[in-house]
Formats: sequence, structure tokens, C-alpha cells
Amino acid sequence: MSRLRVIVVGLGVQGQKRRAVAGDDVVATVDPVHPEANFKSLQDVPLSSYDAALLCVPDEPKIALITYLAENRKSLLVEKPLLGTSARSGAELAALAKLVRESGITCYTAYNHRFEPHFVRMHELIRSGELGEIYSLRMFYGNGTARLVRNSEWRDRHAGVLPDLGSHLLDTLQFWLGDIRSEFVLWSASCFENLAFDHVTFGASGRPLLQCEITLLSWRNHFYADVFAERGSAHISSLCKWGPSTFTVRRRVLPSGRPPEENITLVQADPTWTLEYEHFKSLCRTGGSNISNDLWISGVLEKLAQAGGVSP
Repeated sequence: MSRLRVIVVGLGVQGQKRRAVAGDDVVATVDPVHPEANFKSLQDVPLSSYDAALLCVPDEPKIALITYLAENRKSLLVEKPLLGTSARSGAELAALAKLVRESGITCYTAYNHRFEPHFVRMHELIRSGELGEIYSLRMFYGNGTARLVRNSEWRDRHAGVLPDLGSHLLDTLQFWLGDIRSEFVLWSASCFENLAFDHVTFGASGRPLLQCEITLLSWRNHFYADVFAERGSAHISSLCKWGPSTFTVRRRVLPSGRPPEENITLVQADPTWTLEYEHFKSLCRTGGSNISNDLWISGVLEKLAQAGGVSP
């Protein structure tokens, strides 16, 4: 495949970003109301005109759109999270995963933070074993979008920030730690300004201890991660888009004492969107899907949301 011909479905904020990154690969756009869109419906786009779709749409229509694309053997990138739409969401996603496998397409749910330089460094450090046993891992992810979400007809509903930002943290845990068997528990779910949850804490006990906090009420956007382990610790402060972003490694001194510290600080534009699109194109050439990750994330989010008395 010399050139991947893509269509962008949905011209909201995410769709505009995807269109800019895909550049000349974009052969058409789809949106029911946007005046710049070439088509109002995905089904209106001639199947012979494109190879793959970038789905930048709300959660509800995702399953139907993916089903249509898989049945017509079109690869796709879909914005996270990929959740079921019914009470039997697990079975619904499992059936979708089966269809994707049988069609042979690439079905990739976008989690762009996997391409953050410091997320990659944390992944490599943990997987190297240099830190020894991981005792605990805590993450905070916050932005100040509570008012924007409240003013959105389709965003301020159900579990709110939980699937939005919680899905990122769950995917990051999978990226860094691999398969996770621990049972996650909802610790708190608050609606300080919104109808839906705008501040949530959750985690899993055991080894490692996992602690996650997500909020729409952090007026300065921020992310941090702290990993405490047998032979030292590792820390991330901020993302490239909110930089400067710093990665810190501390090597334990025995029996105790101030550890030597290594710091890498980046001041640069967000590289993740371009890197992720290149990764998607590579998957389209070689094959591959991360829908099994969606099955796990969806299952965890569903249980957490139910504990809070809402649907995901």
C-alpha cells in the first residue's frame, strides 16, 4: 500500500486535529452538520474511494460505524474510549472483536499518550527490571474543562470524567505493567459543578498498589505519575502539550539516604498525534488491532460506573 487513503468521520475538535495530521492522505470528510464536510453520512462515501477511516465521533454511534467498516473490510482508527452501548456491552464488544478478526482489518483505538516520550521511557524502565519489584504506582490527570463539558449536550452525562480521562490511565497502566489481574474499586465520585462526575478517584490494592485520580477541576492542566519500587523510583511531571515535561529517576541508597537523581526535561510541541498516526498506518500495512485492550478497559469502567450508580 503506497498511500493510505483515509476519510475523517466527524469534524469536531478531534476530527480537525486528525485531518491536519493525516494531511494529503485525507480524500474526504464526513459530518452531518459541518459545512466543510464532503458527505453527511459514512454510507454515502463510495467504498472504492478510501482504505481506512478516522472515527472522531461521540461514543453512541461508534459500534455501528465500526461494524459497517469491518463488514466492508475498511481499517479504522477510533477515538478512545471504545465502550459498549447496551446492558450487554461486554458481549457486544466481544462480538465486534470477532468480526474485526474475521475481516482482517486494523481496528485501532487511539490512546495517544502511549507516544509521549516520557511514557515510553517509563515503559522501558519498568520492563527492564532495573527498579526491581514495583510496590506502588499513582497517577493524577486533571484539566479545567468542567464548564465546557457542562455546556455540551452529549458530554455532561453518565460517568463523565471516568470514561474520558479514566480510560487514559487504565490504558497507561496496561502499557507500563502489562496484563493487570487486580480488581479495581471506586473510592470517590463527585459532581462538584456538573451533572456527570467531574472528579473521581479509584484504584486497586495488592502489589503493586494502584492509585488513580482524575478531574475536570484542575484549573492548570496537569499530569503526574509516581512509581515506587524496590530499587528506586521514577516520576513524570506534566505532558509535552502542557510542558515543560520532566522524567525523574532516583536510585535507592541502602540502608537509607538521599538517592542520586537523573532528570530529563522536554520543552517541545506535542509529538503524539503524528507518531500515533504513523503507528496506525504501519498497522494497516502489517495488520494488528488493540481491541482486546478495549475489552479490559470497558469492563473495568463499567464496574466502576455501576459502583457510582451510573452507566459508563
